[in-house]
Amino acid sequence: MQVRTRHTPSYGVARLLLAPGEPVRVEAGAMLATSYGVVAEQRSSGGALKSLARSALGGESARATAYTAPQQGGWVDVAPNLPGDLNVIELDGRTGWCVTKSCLLASASTVRAEPQWAGFRNLFGGEGGFLTHVTGQGPVVVCCYGALDVVTLQPGEYVTIDPGHVVAYADAVQSRLRQANQGAAQSIKSGEGLVFDFAGPGRVLTQTRNPRSLIGWLQSNGVGSRS
Repeated sequence: MQVRTRHTPSYGVARLLLAPGEPVRVEAGAMLATSYGVVAEQRSSGGALKSLARSALGGESARATAYTAPQQGGWVDVAPNLPGDLNVIELDGRTGWCVTKSCLLASASTVRAEPQWAGFRNLFGGEGGFLTHVTGQGPVVVCCYGALDVVTLQPGEYVTIDPGHVVAYADAVQSRLRQANQGAAQSIKSGEGLVFDFAGPGRVLTQTRNPRSLIGWLQSNGVGSRS
């Protein structure tokens, strides 16, 4: 799979170029358009998707859809719900990445996604959190709300980041979640009321806008409420 992006950095769209018969994993609601003949299958279906789920999805929820190119090849366009930039993480088979679920758009069939990765136990305990772990080889397309910032940490360097601004980070980066303010409500499902502490070396991808802040603004201004 090859990825070509357009309309970045404000309204990014990624075109996933597929070889004949190649499948790709796309998150729910991310598909914008496909070339004619591309077949979409839900994860509960058999055929190509069942094989894809075994090799790539690694127990991921049924939110994703497999799109498989016909014999002449094809493409799938994906786009996020919120305005912002896109980034392509090229997995090399060695380093994995932890990605915020809402920032994950699509990944190659050679990429494995694990929401219950063992490395998350120190963060979330036995419960599911807001991250998924991706490993393998090939491109992973992530999106952000606003602009993308890359924080490159040197060995022994620390940084604290609101989880709502975290897009992804290399799993070699040391991380912990802690309460932001004493007595504040917190949720490991969304990261609300928590902050991330990261220690280098490694990279952390962040977004300049926080989707939770957008929701709060809309609610406080009566958008979407019934009169």
